[in-house]
Amino acid sequence: MSKRNRSRSARALVGAFAALPLAACSTIGYYGHLAHGELSLLAARRPVARVLEDPSVDAGLKTRLALAEQARAFASDRLGLPRNASYTTYADLKRPYAMWNVFAAPEFSLEPARQCFPIAGCVAYRGFYDRGRAETAAAKLRAQGLETWIGGVPAYSTLGWFSDPLLNTMLRWDDDELAGTIFHELAHQRLYVKGDTEFNESYATFVQREGVRQWRAARGLPPAAADTAQAREDAFDALVLAARARLETLYASNLAADLMRARKHEEFERLRADYRHLRDTQWHGDRAYDAWMDTEINNAKLLPFGLYHRWVGAFAALYKTCNGDWARFYAEAARIGRLDAAERARALAALEAVR
Repeated sequence: MSKRNRSRSARALVGAFAALPLAACSTIGYYGHLAHGELSLLAARRPVARVLEDPSVDAGLKTRLALAEQARAFASDRLGLPRNASYTTYADLKRPYAMWNVFAAPEFSLEPARQCFPIAGCVAYRGFYDRGRAETAAAKLRAQGLETWIGGVPAYSTLGWFSDPLLNTMLRWDDDELAGTIFHELAHQRLYVKGDTEFNESYATFVQREGVRQWRAARGLPPAAADTAQAREDAFDALVLAARARLETLYASNLAADLMRARKHEEFERLRADYRHLRDTQWHGDRAYDAWMDTEINNAKLLPFGLYHRWVGAFAALYKTCNGDWARFYAEAARIGRLDAAERARALAALEAVR
């Protein structure tokens, strides 16, 4: 299943939980949940080579795993991504998502309620291996006056702490997105800046997109057509980001709460109207995002859109200045990543300005 046919989701980053300091009963319970979930996932792994040799395994699954195996080799051979045991095993989790992320934000702000961890730093969500636990956590946040949204996570990276497997949740995608997800998650293993989700996800998203472009070329496939799932996702993202920008301006105003609440509702209705116009005039009635639009929209639901694409253009410009040399690109990206947060943002903005 392609990304456009899924609910809007976000990838998670999971650390080595057994090594984390534990400070309170709730913290102990949460880290215990994460440790159990990760260990259960690791226990379900089977080497891809053995699955491919198993005569009882469905032929369709074998085809998908064989493609993933080729993409995994391409990632290291051609894209300069880590050569390790990640994505050389397969795990069937018997559920639709690997994890569920809980996002939260105040009523009149698009600043996420951040969750901080010793290894991954501060991120804009909290992840759970169980949907019920995610719903319980979201309810507690709503009781604190925050808006919440739960997004399914089909894949994630442990940043090299463990050998991440291919998951059944990844194999339902088309060829490009399956390969691209492998590139994306391995990119996190190559470079990760603690506490800067926008940098990390934009960088990995660029590696994913450029990697897929090169992957298609290497397989003798033409460039993806303009009217693709990726192009439609980009157009949808642009609509949501435009709405976010308008809301940020609104929230920075000095309007009374009741009036601001009414204007906020108007912006959500405008977003729905803009989407329907795009769908009906340019997408020939394709209703891939109807489910997202037809359910409640709040600030928390908009948060992932500001995290994954903010600096993709800057990294594209950086890759161009490196003349398509992946080693130089990674070195330069790492150099920018070592800057303090303000300098890092200025460097990325400067790259984006000359793109």
